[in-house]
Amino acid sequence: MNKDLEIIYSRMQLLFKRTNRTRYWFQVANDPYDCSYNFFFNSQHKGERLKSVPLHKIDSYDLQYLEKIIDGLRKKTSLSIKFIGFTDLRWPKTQKLIQWRRDILE
Repeated sequence: MNKDLEIIYSRMQLLFKRTNRTRYWFQVANDPYDCSYNFFFNSQHKGERLKSVPLHKIDSYDLQYLEKIIDGLRKKTSLSIKFIGFTDLRWPKTQKLIQWRRDILE
């Protein structure tokens, strides 16, 4: 298994509590200024504020490498993954759009 994937998954396991009425998901942010990808673990209990915890920063600024990490993450967990800052970019292997719509934050 990939070292970056191991780090992301092991840190996620510490934070994932399987609490009732709580949403959990990953967020992957593209940082073109720092040439990196940042992974966050988000959780939100119904009626409470969003909690976002940084998990890991990948310095290998390569979409093929990121695609392998995402594929491995999807095999290990069924949590949703939200992409930020990937507008108009496509996965190298499948040529599918990474991010379907432009977010308000961009």
